[in-house]
Amino acid sequence: MLETAAALTGVLLLAASPAAAASLPTDLQAASRAFGRAQASGDRVALEQLLADDFVLVSGTGHAEGKAQFIADLTDPEVREDPLQVLEPAESVWDGGAVLGGLAVLSGTDHGTRFSARIRFANVWARKDGRWQVVYSHTIKAAE
Repeated sequence: MLETAAALTGVLLLAASPAAAASLPTDLQAASRAFGRAQASGDRVALEQLLADDFVLVSGTGHAEGKAQFIADLTDPEVREDPLQVLEPAESVWDGGAVLGGLAVLSGTDHGTRFSARIRFANVWARKDGRWQVVYSHTIKAAE
């Protein structure tokens, strides 16, 4: 679950940080905020809309999972995340696409066990049919 949670949780705080938000298109900012809210609340309907049907998450271990498993992980009532601390945001935006990522600290509780990890993540967003969706994410544990 740590790998799954880490992959996309950073999108909300990355887009909401002053440095990142200043250069992101307003509709991408809105989508990333909505995505962050959906993850925090386990909003399955919003997650279905904000993740592309062909979404793939790849973890640092090489494990890949699709949209259905990712949503199942994020809506698990036994998993709770603390607010993500983005230490070094990174972004790249082009016509119809963007990568949002960076170095962050992810912590929370997974089935009663506390976790905390420094991660590097990259989330690829694409504008599809006039709206932003996450199409690919990669996360890996960062060096301490």
